[in-house]
Amino acid sequence: MSYFDAASSAPLHPVARQALLASLDEGWADPSRLYREGRRARMLLDAAREAAAEAVGCRPDELTFTSSGTQAVHTGISGALAGRRRIGRHLIVSAVEHSSVLHSAELFDVTEVPVRRTGAVSPQAYVDALRPDTALACLQSANHEVGTVQPVGAVAEVCREAGVPLLVDAAQSLGWGPVEGPWSLLTGSAHKWGGPSGVGLLAVRKGVRFSPQGPADERESGRAAGFENLPAIVAAAASLRAVRAEAAQEAVRLRELTERIRARVPQLVADVEVVGDPERRLPGIVTFSCLYVDGETLLHELDREGFSVSSGSSCTSSTLTPSHVLKAMGVLSEGNVRVSLPFGAVSEEVDRFLEVLPGAVARVREKLGAPAPAVVVGEDALVVDALGKRCPIPVIELAKVIGDVPVGGTVRVLSDDEAARLDIPAWCEMREQEYVGEEPADQGSAYVVRRVS
Repeated sequence: MSYFDAASSAPLHPVARQALLASLDEGWADPSRLYREGRRARMLLDAAREAAAEAVGCRPDELTFTSSGTQAVHTGISGALAGRRRIGRHLIVSAVEHSSVLHSAELFDVTEVPVRRTGAVSPQAYVDALRPDTALACLQSANHEVGTVQPVGAVAEVCREAGVPLLVDAAQSLGWGPVEGPWSLLTGSAHKWGGPSGVGLLAVRKGVRFSPQGPADERESGRAAGFENLPAIVAAAASLRAVRAEAAQEAVRLRELTERIRARVPQLVADVEVVGDPERRLPGIVTFSCLYVDGETLLHELDREGFSVSSGSSCTSSTLTPSHVLKAMGVLSEGNVRVSLPFGAVSEEVDRFLEVLPGAVARVREKLGAPAPAVVVGEDALVVDALGKRCPIPVIELAKVIGDVPVGGTVRVLSDDEAARLDIPAWCEMREQEYVGEEPADQGSAYVVRRVS
C-alpha cells in the first residue's frame, strides 16, 4: 500500500518512535515536582522545549506545548484578541485558512482576504483589510490542500508597520524550515511532521499582548491546562529536529517527484486541471481535479489499486459542499485528488500511481456517463434539467449538449447542487466557453453558458 496522504498525517518518524519509547520509562513523573523522578521529567520537558524553540526560531520561554495543533490555533487567536481587546475585535484571515482558524474567526468580527487562482494572497489585500479596530491578522505559511506557499514575510511586515500582530499557522511547513518574517504568534502540529498525534505548539513572541482564556492553570505558562503528555512532547521535538536535518535533501527529491505528477497527469488523463502555484509550493503536495468524475468514487478506485490519497472534492458522502479552499481559488472541485508524499516516498511508487490513474479515472467516468440529460429546447437556448443530481452530473450533462447549440447559442443548466456554482464556471474556462452567469430559478439556480467554439 502506498501512503500518499502525508498532508493529513505523516507516518511516525523512526526517531519519534525511539524517543517515545525511551521517554515512557523516563518521563512518566510530574515535571512540577522537586523529587528525583520529577526533576528527571522536568529535564526532558525543558530539553524538548529548547529543541522545538530552536526549530521554530523563538525563545524557549515563548513556546507552549498544547494538546493539538487545533488547540494551539484556538488558544492563540482567543488569547491574542483578549490581550488586545481595548483595540477592538476585528480579525483578518485569508479565505483558504485551515478550518481551525476559520471556526475560531466565526466568534469575532472577521474580514476574509481573497486569494488568487493559485491560492496565494496579496500582501496589499491585507493592507486594504486593516482597520483601526483590527486586533489580529492570521495567515497560514502554506496551504494544506494545494501546497501553495504564502507570502508570510511580506504580510508580517505590513502588519508590523500597522502595529497588528500576525498569527501564522505553520502546521504544513514547519517540518521543512522556519517561518521567515516578523510574525508575532505561530502554531504547529506534531503529526504533520512525523511526530505523534496529540501534540501542538504555540509560540508567542515577547511583547505581544496575550491573555489566556478559560480557567487559570499553572502549567505551560497558563496557556495549556492539564498534565503534559511528556513522552509525546519529547517524541515531537525529537522528530522535528530529525526531519529538519533531512529537509533540504528530501525537498529536492520530493519536488522532482511531484513535478513529474504535475507534468504527466494532464498528458495521461484528459480534462484535468492541476491547481495551486506551480512554483511557490511545498515539496511534497500536488493537487489536480478531473472533469466528469465523482471524487469519492475515484478515491475508492485508487484505494483498490493500493494508493491512499485524499480529496477536496464536493463529491463525497460526508459533505455536499465544495472545499472552501478550491472554492476561494475559483478552480474545479469535482474529481479532486491531493497527493501528498511522505518523507522517503520512492520514485517507483509515483510511477505506478501514474500507471493506474488513467484506468481509475476512465472506470469512474464510464460509471457516471450513463445518465441522459433532460433537455428542453427554448426559443434561444437549450435547458438542461439537472435538479436533484449531484456533482459531477450537472457538468457531465452540460458537456453532452454544448455541441447541440450553434456558436453564440446558450445552454441553461438547472441545478440545486452548490458545487455547480463553482464547477460550471471552471468547466467553461477549461473548455474555452463563455460563462454568462447565474440566474434564479424556481428550484435551485440556472447557470447560463454561451457556446464560443
